[in-house]
Amino acid sequence: MDITEQRAIYQYKLSNMIRDKKIGVALSGGGYRAAGFHLGTLKKLHDLGVLDNVDILSTISGGSITGAAYCLNNKSFLEFEEHMIATLSSKSVVGYVLKSWRFLLVAIPLTLLLVASLLLPLTIWASYSVFALLILIVLIVKYQFKILPLSKIIESAYNIFFFNDATLPQLCQCPEIAIGSTNLQTMRHFTFSSRKMEDSAYAYYKPPIYFNNENFPVARAVMASTCVPFAFTPISIGKEFYRDNKQYNEVDPKLVDGGIYDNQGIHKLTQDNSSYACQIVIVSDAGSKLPFQKAYNNTFTLLLRTVEAFMVRIKNFQMMQNIYTKNPKREVAYLSLGWDLEQCIEGFYRNMIGGTISESTLVAHELLPEWIQSPKDYYVQIITHLENKVLYTKINLNNLDSKKLQAIRGIGTNLTCIRESLLKDMIIHAGNLTEIQIRLYCPSLFVV
Repeated sequence: MDITEQRAIYQYKLSNMIRDKKIGVALSGGGYRAAGFHLGTLKKLHDLGVLDNVDILSTISGGSITGAAYCLNNKSFLEFEEHMIATLSSKSVVGYVLKSWRFLLVAIPLTLLLVASLLLPLTIWASYSVFALLILIVLIVKYQFKILPLSKIIESAYNIFFFNDATLPQLCQCPEIAIGSTNLQTMRHFTFSSRKMEDSAYAYYKPPIYFNNENFPVARAVMASTCVPFAFTPISIGKEFYRDNKQYNEVDPKLVDGGIYDNQGIHKLTQDNSSYACQIVIVSDAGSKLPFQKAYNNTFTLLLRTVEAFMVRIKNFQMMQNIYTKNPKREVAYLSLGWDLEQCIEGFYRNMIGGTISESTLVAHELLPEWIQSPKDYYVQIITHLENKVLYTKINLNNLDSKKLQAIRGIGTNLTCIRESLLKDMIIHAGNLTEIQIRLYCPSLFVV
Protein backbone atom coordinates (compact mmCIF):
# COMPACT_ATOMS: atom_id res chain seq x y z
CA MET A 1 0.00 0.00 0.00
CA ASP A 2 1.54 3.34 -1.04
CA ILE A 3 1.61 6.52 1.04
CA THR A 4 -1.33 8.10 -0.85
CA GLU A 5 -3.61 5.19 -0.02
CA GLN A 6 -2.44 5.26 3.58
CA ARG A 7 -3.27 8.96 3.79
CA ALA A 8 -6.75 8.45 2.36
CA ILE A 9 -7.49 5.61 4.75
CA TYR A 10 -6.09 7.55 7.71
CA GLN A 11 -8.18 10.65 6.97
CA TYR A 12 -11.29 8.49 6.65
CA LYS A 13 -10.59 6.79 9.97
CA LEU A 14 -9.89 10.10 11.69
CA SER A 15 -13.15 11.64 10.58
CA ASN A 16 -15.06 8.64 11.94
CA MET A 17 -13.02 7.86 15.05
CA ILE A 18 -12.39 11.31 16.51
CA ARG A 19 -15.70 11.08 18.36
CA ASP A 20 -14.50 7.90 20.06
CA LYS A 21 -11.19 9.36 21.21
CA LYS A 22 -11.04 10.64 24.75
CA ILE A 23 -9.24 13.97 25.07
CA GLY A 24 -7.24 14.75 28.20
CA VAL A 25 -5.52 17.93 29.32
CA ALA A 26 -2.79 17.83 31.98
CA LEU A 27 -2.05 20.97 33.99
CA SER A 28 1.27 20.93 35.85
CA GLY A 29 2.28 22.35 39.19
CA GLY A 30 3.93 25.70 39.87
CA GLY A 31 1.85 27.83 42.28
CA TYR A 32 0.17 30.97 40.98
CA ARG A 33 2.52 30.95 37.99
CA ALA A 34 1.04 27.63 36.91
CA ALA A 35 -2.50 28.83 37.61
CA GLY A 36 -1.96 31.81 35.29
CA PHE A 37 -0.12 29.92 32.57
CA HIS A 38 -2.75 27.18 32.38
CA LEU A 39 -5.45 29.80 32.10
CA GLY A 40 -3.87 30.65 28.74
CA THR A 41 -3.90 27.00 27.69
CA LEU A 42 -7.60 26.62 28.53
CA LYS A 43 -8.40 29.91 26.80
CA LYS A 44 -6.77 28.81 23.55
CA LEU A 45 -8.49 25.42 23.69
CA HIS A 46 -11.76 27.26 24.21
CA ASP A 47 -11.11 29.61 21.28
CA LEU A 48 -10.29 26.65 19.01
CA GLY A 49 -13.45 24.79 20.02
CA VAL A 50 -11.49 21.98 21.66
CA LEU A 51 -12.22 22.65 25.33
CA ASP A 52 -15.89 21.66 25.08
CA ASN A 53 -14.76 18.23 23.84
CA VAL A 54 -12.19 17.62 26.58
CA ASP A 55 -13.07 14.57 28.68
CA ILE A 56 -10.49 14.73 31.47
CA LEU A 57 -8.54 17.50 33.22
CA SER A 58 -5.64 15.98 35.16
CA THR A 59 -4.25 18.61 37.50
CA ILE A 60 -1.34 18.96 39.86
CA SER A 61 -0.57 21.59 42.50
CA GLY A 62 -0.96 25.09 40.98
CA GLY A 63 -2.73 23.55 38.00
CA SER A 64 -5.40 22.26 40.37
CA ILE A 65 -6.32 25.83 41.33
CA THR A 66 -7.27 26.79 37.79
CA GLY A 67 -8.59 23.34 36.86
CA ALA A 68 -10.94 23.07 39.85
CA ALA A 69 -12.11 26.67 39.46
CA TYR A 70 -12.94 26.00 35.82
CA CYS A 71 -14.86 22.83 36.67
CA LEU A 72 -16.99 24.81 39.12
CA ASN A 73 -17.60 27.69 36.73
CA ASN A 74 -21.19 28.16 35.56
CA LYS A 75 -20.62 31.37 33.61
CA SER A 76 -19.04 32.13 30.25
CA PHE A 77 -15.37 31.43 29.71
CA LEU A 78 -14.69 35.15 29.41
CA GLU A 79 -16.21 35.79 32.83
CA PHE A 80 -14.21 32.88 34.26
CA GLU A 81 -10.99 34.26 32.75
CA GLU A 82 -11.63 37.75 34.09
CA HIS A 83 -12.39 36.41 37.56
CA MET A 84 -9.20 34.32 37.62
CA ILE A 85 -7.03 37.23 36.45
CA ALA A 86 -8.58 39.52 39.07
CA THR A 87 -8.07 36.94 41.83
CA LEU A 88 -4.52 35.92 40.93
CA SER A 89 -3.46 39.55 40.68
CA SER A 90 -5.06 40.75 43.93
CA LYS A 91 -5.58 37.83 46.34
CA SER A 92 -2.38 36.61 47.97
CA VAL A 93 -2.59 33.31 49.81
CA VAL A 94 0.67 34.15 51.58
CA GLY A 95 -0.77 37.50 52.66
CA TYR A 96 -3.91 35.75 53.93
CA VAL A 97 -1.77 33.40 56.01
CA LEU A 98 0.33 36.18 57.53
CA LYS A 99 -2.80 38.12 58.54
CA SER A 100 -4.72 35.13 59.90
CA TRP A 101 -5.40 34.90 63.63
CA ARG A 102 -4.02 31.36 63.75
CA PHE A 103 -0.69 32.51 62.38
CA LEU A 104 -0.50 35.57 64.62
CA LEU A 105 -1.52 33.52 67.67
CA VAL A 106 1.56 31.35 67.14
CA ALA A 107 3.99 33.78 65.55
CA ILE A 108 3.79 36.44 68.26
CA PRO A 109 4.56 34.11 71.23
CA LEU A 110 7.33 32.38 69.29
CA THR A 111 8.83 35.73 68.38
CA LEU A 112 8.71 36.85 72.00
CA LEU A 113 10.35 33.59 73.08
CA LEU A 114 13.08 34.06 70.49
CA VAL A 115 13.71 37.65 71.62
CA ALA A 116 13.80 36.53 75.22
CA SER A 117 16.35 33.80 74.46
CA LEU A 118 18.55 36.40 72.78
CA LEU A 119 18.22 39.01 75.55
CA LEU A 120 18.59 36.71 78.54
CA PRO A 121 22.41 36.60 78.25
CA LEU A 122 22.37 40.34 79.02
CA THR A 123 20.48 39.86 82.30
CA ILE A 124 21.01 38.15 85.61
CA TRP A 125 19.11 35.16 84.20
CA ALA A 126 21.77 34.53 81.55
CA SER A 127 22.08 30.88 82.60
CA TYR A 128 18.54 30.30 81.36
CA SER A 129 19.17 31.61 77.83
CA VAL A 130 20.28 28.27 76.44
CA PHE A 131 17.30 26.59 78.08
CA ALA A 132 14.89 29.10 76.47
CA LEU A 133 16.49 28.57 73.07
CA LEU A 134 16.20 24.78 73.41
CA ILE A 135 12.51 25.11 74.23
CA LEU A 136 12.02 27.15 71.09
CA ILE A 137 13.85 24.60 68.94
CA VAL A 138 11.91 21.66 70.41
CA LEU A 139 8.60 23.40 69.86
CA ILE A 140 9.38 24.13 66.22
CA VAL A 141 10.96 20.78 65.34
CA LYS A 142 8.65 18.44 67.22
CA TYR A 143 5.33 20.26 67.09
CA GLN A 144 5.58 22.41 63.94
CA PHE A 145 2.47 21.07 62.22
CA LYS A 146 0.38 21.05 65.41
CA ILE A 147 1.44 24.52 66.51
CA LEU A 148 1.01 26.08 63.08
CA PRO A 149 -1.34 24.11 60.77
CA LEU A 150 -0.56 26.15 57.66
CA SER A 151 -2.52 23.80 55.42
CA LYS A 152 -5.77 24.60 57.23
CA ILE A 153 -5.15 28.32 56.81
CA ILE A 154 -4.32 27.95 53.12
CA GLU A 155 -7.36 25.74 52.59
CA SER A 156 -9.45 28.54 54.03
CA ALA A 157 -7.83 31.02 51.62
CA TYR A 158 -8.49 28.74 48.64
CA ASN A 159 -12.09 28.36 49.70
CA ILE A 160 -12.67 32.11 49.99
CA PHE A 161 -10.73 33.10 46.87
CA PHE A 162 -11.72 30.33 44.46
CA PHE A 163 -14.16 27.62 45.58
CA ASN A 164 -16.92 29.09 47.79
CA ASP A 165 -17.58 26.01 49.98
CA ALA A 166 -17.93 23.67 46.99
CA THR A 167 -17.63 19.91 47.50
CA LEU A 168 -16.26 17.32 45.07
CA PRO A 169 -19.64 16.18 43.64
CA GLN A 170 -20.29 19.79 42.56
CA LEU A 171 -17.40 19.62 40.07
CA CYS A 172 -18.70 19.29 36.52
CA GLN A 173 -18.71 15.84 34.92
CA CYS A 174 -17.44 17.03 31.54
CA PRO A 175 -14.64 17.61 31.64
CA GLU A 176 -14.06 15.40 34.66
CA ILE A 177 -11.23 16.69 36.77
CA ALA A 178 -8.70 14.40 38.45
CA ILE A 179 -6.94 16.40 41.18
CA GLY A 180 -3.66 14.68 41.95
CA SER A 181 -1.78 14.48 45.24
CA THR A 182 0.94 12.17 46.59
CA ASN A 183 0.16 9.68 49.36
CA LEU A 184 3.23 9.34 51.58
CA GLN A 185 1.90 6.11 53.10
CA THR A 186 1.73 4.17 49.84
CA MET A 187 4.13 6.29 47.72
CA ARG A 188 1.35 6.44 45.13
CA HIS A 189 -1.10 8.88 43.61
CA PHE A 190 -4.17 9.88 45.58
CA THR A 191 -6.77 11.35 43.24
CA PHE A 192 -9.89 13.44 43.86
CA SER A 193 -12.72 13.76 41.35
CA SER A 194 -16.46 14.37 41.23
CA ARG A 195 -17.20 10.61 41.27
CA LYS A 196 -14.54 9.26 43.61
CA MET A 197 -11.45 9.84 45.71
CA GLU A 198 -8.95 7.05 45.83
CA ASP A 199 -5.50 5.59 46.04
CA SER A 200 -5.63 2.51 43.83
CA ALA A 201 -3.24 0.70 46.18
CA TYR A 202 -6.00 0.51 48.80
CA ALA A 203 -8.22 -1.41 46.37
CA TYR A 204 -5.92 -4.41 46.84
CA TYR A 205 -6.29 -4.49 50.60
CA LYS A 206 -8.39 -7.30 52.05
CA PRO A 207 -11.01 -6.07 52.39
CA PRO A 208 -10.52 -3.11 50.01
CA ILE A 209 -10.64 0.37 51.47
CA TYR A 210 -12.80 2.95 49.73
CA PHE A 211 -13.53 6.58 50.49
CA ASN A 212 -16.69 8.67 50.31
CA ASN A 213 -16.27 12.01 48.53
CA GLU A 214 -19.83 13.24 49.05
CA ASN A 215 -19.01 16.18 51.35
CA PHE A 216 -15.28 16.47 50.79
CA PRO A 217 -14.32 20.16 50.23
CA VAL A 218 -12.79 21.07 46.87
CA ALA A 219 -10.52 23.50 48.71
CA ARG A 220 -9.09 20.61 50.77
CA ALA A 221 -8.50 18.48 47.69
CA VAL A 222 -6.62 21.37 46.05
CA MET A 223 -4.72 21.91 49.30
CA ALA A 224 -3.63 18.28 49.21
CA SER A 225 -2.52 18.76 45.62
CA THR A 226 -0.48 21.88 46.51
CA CYS A 227 0.83 20.75 49.90
CA VAL A 228 4.54 21.53 49.61
CA PRO A 229 6.59 19.16 51.81
CA PHE A 230 8.61 20.64 54.71
CA ALA A 231 6.47 23.78 54.78
CA PHE A 232 2.82 22.68 54.94
CA THR A 233 0.98 20.20 57.12
CA PRO A 234 0.27 16.90 55.28
CA ILE A 235 -3.44 16.43 54.62
CA SER A 236 -5.25 13.57 56.37
CA ILE A 237 -8.54 11.94 55.42
CA GLY A 238 -11.08 12.26 58.21
CA LYS A 239 -13.00 9.29 59.54
CA GLU A 240 -16.26 10.61 58.07
CA PHE A 241 -14.86 10.14 54.56
CA TYR A 242 -14.34 6.38 54.86
CA ARG A 243 -17.14 4.29 53.39
CA ASP A 244 -16.61 1.90 56.27
CA ASN A 245 -15.75 3.93 59.36
CA LYS A 246 -14.36 0.82 61.02
CA GLN A 247 -11.45 0.89 58.56
CA TYR A 248 -10.30 4.32 59.72
CA ASN A 249 -7.51 2.87 61.87
CA GLU A 250 -6.29 0.44 59.19
CA VAL A 251 -4.68 3.03 56.90
CA ASP A 252 -3.43 6.55 57.43
CA PRO A 253 -3.13 8.50 54.16
CA LYS A 254 -0.83 11.51 54.43
CA LEU A 255 -1.20 13.65 51.33
CA VAL A 256 1.32 16.14 49.98
CA ASP A 257 2.00 17.96 46.72
CA GLY A 258 1.02 15.89 43.68
CA GLY A 259 4.17 17.07 41.93
CA ILE A 260 6.27 14.76 44.07
CA TYR A 261 4.82 11.80 42.17
CA ASP A 262 3.85 13.41 38.88
CA ASN A 263 4.71 17.07 38.31
CA GLN A 264 2.94 17.32 34.95
CA GLY A 265 -0.31 15.51 35.66
CA ILE A 266 0.32 13.18 32.74
CA HIS A 267 0.43 9.88 34.65
CA LYS A 268 -3.31 9.23 34.94
CA LEU A 269 -3.95 10.21 31.33
CA THR A 270 -1.38 7.85 29.84
CA GLN A 271 -1.91 4.69 31.91
CA ASP A 272 -4.03 2.28 29.87
CA ASN A 273 -5.58 0.71 32.97
CA SER A 274 -6.63 4.08 34.39
CA SER A 275 -10.25 5.21 34.22
CA TYR A 276 -8.84 8.61 33.24
CA ALA A 277 -6.80 7.29 30.28
CA CYS A 278 -7.10 9.29 27.05
CA GLN A 279 -6.04 8.81 23.44
CA ILE A 280 -5.33 12.50 22.81
CA VAL A 281 -3.30 14.20 25.54
CA ILE A 282 -2.33 17.87 25.83
CA VAL A 283 0.25 18.66 28.51
CA SER A 284 0.62 22.23 29.77
CA ASP A 285 3.82 22.59 31.79
CA ALA A 286 4.41 25.82 33.71
CA GLY A 287 8.03 24.90 34.37
CA SER A 288 10.72 27.45 33.49
CA LYS A 289 14.13 26.85 31.98
CA LEU A 290 15.80 29.66 33.94
CA PRO A 291 18.75 28.42 36.03
CA PHE A 292 18.71 28.49 39.81
CA GLN A 293 20.32 31.77 40.84
CA LYS A 294 19.93 31.69 44.60
CA ALA A 295 22.71 30.94 47.05
CA TYR A 296 22.92 27.53 48.71
CA ASN A 297 23.44 29.15 52.09
CA ASN A 298 21.34 26.89 54.31
CA THR A 299 20.05 23.35 54.60
CA PHE A 300 16.48 24.29 53.71
CA THR A 301 17.49 25.91 50.40
CA LEU A 302 19.67 22.95 49.53
CA LEU A 303 16.92 20.49 50.42
CA LEU A 304 14.34 22.28 48.28
CA ARG A 305 16.69 22.37 45.31
CA THR A 306 17.43 18.67 45.76
CA VAL A 307 13.71 17.87 45.70
CA GLU A 308 13.37 19.98 42.54
CA ALA A 309 16.11 17.86 40.95
CA PHE A 310 14.14 14.70 41.73
CA MET A 311 11.00 16.25 40.24
CA VAL A 312 12.81 17.32 37.07
CA ARG A 313 14.18 13.80 36.72
CA ILE A 314 10.67 12.37 37.01
CA LYS A 315 9.37 14.88 34.49
CA ASN A 316 12.11 14.09 31.98
CA PHE A 317 11.50 10.36 32.37
CA GLN A 318 7.76 10.81 31.78
CA MET A 319 8.45 12.94 28.73
CA MET A 320 10.64 10.23 27.25
CA GLN A 321 8.12 7.50 28.00
CA ASN A 322 4.92 9.29 27.06
CA ILE A 323 5.89 11.92 24.52
CA TYR A 324 9.15 11.22 22.77
CA THR A 325 8.75 7.47 22.53
CA LYS A 326 6.67 6.47 19.53
CA ASN A 327 3.18 5.52 20.62
CA PRO A 328 0.79 5.04 17.69
CA LYS A 329 -2.16 4.62 20.07
CA ARG A 330 -1.88 8.09 21.55
CA GLU A 331 -1.36 11.65 20.31
CA VAL A 332 0.52 13.75 22.87
CA ALA A 333 1.16 17.48 22.55
CA TYR A 334 3.49 19.03 25.13
CA LEU A 335 4.16 22.69 25.79
CA SER A 336 6.27 24.44 28.40
CA LEU A 337 6.58 27.99 29.67
CA GLY A 338 10.33 27.74 29.06
CA TRP A 339 9.94 27.07 25.32
CA ASP A 340 10.30 29.60 22.52
CA LEU A 341 7.61 29.60 19.85
CA GLU A 342 10.09 29.63 16.97
CA GLN A 343 11.65 26.36 18.15
CA CYS A 344 8.45 24.29 18.07
CA ILE A 345 8.48 23.29 14.40
CA GLU A 346 12.22 22.70 14.58
CA GLY A 347 11.55 20.42 17.55
CA PHE A 348 8.94 18.48 15.59
CA TYR A 349 11.45 18.04 12.77
CA ARG A 350 14.11 16.73 15.19
CA ASN A 351 11.58 14.27 16.64
CA MET A 352 10.79 13.21 13.09
CA ILE A 353 14.51 12.58 12.47
CA GLY A 354 14.63 10.58 15.70
CA GLY A 355 11.72 8.42 14.58
CA THR A 356 9.46 9.37 17.49
CA ILE A 357 6.63 10.82 15.40
CA SER A 358 4.07 8.21 14.41
CA GLU A 359 3.52 7.61 10.71
CA SER A 360 -0.16 8.43 11.10
CA THR A 361 0.74 11.92 12.34
CA LEU A 362 3.15 12.46 9.45
CA VAL A 363 0.49 11.30 7.00
CA ALA A 364 -2.06 13.65 8.58
CA HIS A 365 0.31 16.55 7.86
CA GLU A 366 0.36 15.49 4.20
CA LEU A 367 4.14 15.18 4.08
CA LEU A 368 5.39 13.68 0.83
CA PRO A 369 6.57 10.06 0.93
CA GLU A 370 10.15 11.00 0.07
CA TRP A 371 10.20 13.57 2.87
CA ILE A 372 9.11 10.96 5.38
CA GLN A 373 11.63 8.43 4.15
CA SER A 374 14.60 10.86 3.98
CA PRO A 375 13.80 13.89 6.16
CA LYS A 376 17.42 15.04 6.38
CA ASP A 377 17.43 15.65 2.63
CA TYR A 378 14.33 17.86 2.72
CA TYR A 379 14.80 20.14 5.72
CA VAL A 380 13.68 23.37 4.04
CA GLN A 381 10.69 21.76 2.33
CA ILE A 382 9.48 20.08 5.52
CA ILE A 383 9.86 23.18 7.70
CA THR A 384 8.12 25.38 5.13
CA HIS A 385 5.31 22.89 4.66
CA LEU A 386 4.74 22.54 8.41
CA GLU A 387 4.78 26.31 8.93
CA ASN A 388 1.95 26.61 6.41
CA LYS A 389 0.12 23.59 7.78
CA VAL A 390 0.01 24.82 11.39
CA LEU A 391 -0.52 28.52 10.56
CA TYR A 392 2.81 29.47 12.11
CA THR A 393 3.02 32.94 10.54
CA LYS A 394 -0.38 33.89 11.91
CA ILE A 395 0.40 32.56 15.39
CA ASN A 396 3.82 34.23 15.43
CA LEU A 397 2.24 37.67 14.91
CA ASN A 398 1.14 37.45 18.54
CA ASN A 399 4.50 36.26 19.87
CA LEU A 400 6.03 37.98 22.90
CA ASP A 401 9.37 39.75 22.70
CA SER A 402 12.37 38.44 24.64
CA LYS A 403 11.96 40.98 27.44
CA LYS A 404 8.39 39.90 28.18
CA LEU A 405 9.32 36.23 27.94
CA GLN A 406 12.11 36.71 30.45
CA ALA A 407 9.72 38.51 32.78
CA ILE A 408 7.07 35.78 32.83
CA ARG A 409 9.69 33.06 33.20
CA GLY A 410 11.06 34.85 36.22
CA ILE A 411 7.76 34.62 38.12
CA GLY A 412 8.12 32.50 41.24
CA THR A 413 6.15 29.37 42.01
CA ASN A 414 4.73 30.67 45.27
CA LEU A 415 1.19 31.79 46.10
CA THR A 416 1.64 35.56 46.01
CA CYS A 417 -0.08 37.98 43.65
CA ILE A 418 1.14 38.29 40.07
CA ARG A 419 0.94 41.62 38.28
CA GLU A 420 -2.00 41.69 35.86
CA SER A 421 0.17 42.62 32.88
CA LEU A 422 2.39 39.59 33.52
CA LEU A 423 -0.64 37.33 33.80
CA LYS A 424 -1.94 38.53 30.46
CA ASP A 425 1.47 37.99 28.85
CA MET A 426 1.56 34.44 30.25
CA ILE A 427 -1.89 33.79 28.84
CA ILE A 428 -0.72 34.96 25.41
CA HIS A 429 2.43 32.82 25.48
CA ALA A 430 0.56 29.74 26.70
CA GLY A 431 -2.05 30.24 24.01
CA ASN A 432 0.55 30.55 21.24
CA LEU A 433 2.37 27.41 22.36
CA THR A 434 -0.88 25.49 22.83
CA GLU A 435 -2.10 26.18 19.33
CA ILE A 436 1.12 25.37 17.51
CA GLN A 437 1.81 22.21 19.54
CA ILE A 438 -1.65 20.68 19.19
CA ARG A 439 -1.66 21.50 15.49
CA LEU A 440 1.69 19.70 15.20
CA TYR A 441 1.14 16.69 17.45
CA CYS A 442 -2.66 16.27 17.59
CA PRO A 443 -3.73 16.70 13.96
CA SER A 444 -6.90 14.66 14.45
CA LEU A 445 -8.34 17.56 16.45
CA PHE A 446 -8.49 19.58 13.25
CA VAL A 447 -10.06 17.04 10.91
CA VAL A 448 -13.09 18.63 9.27
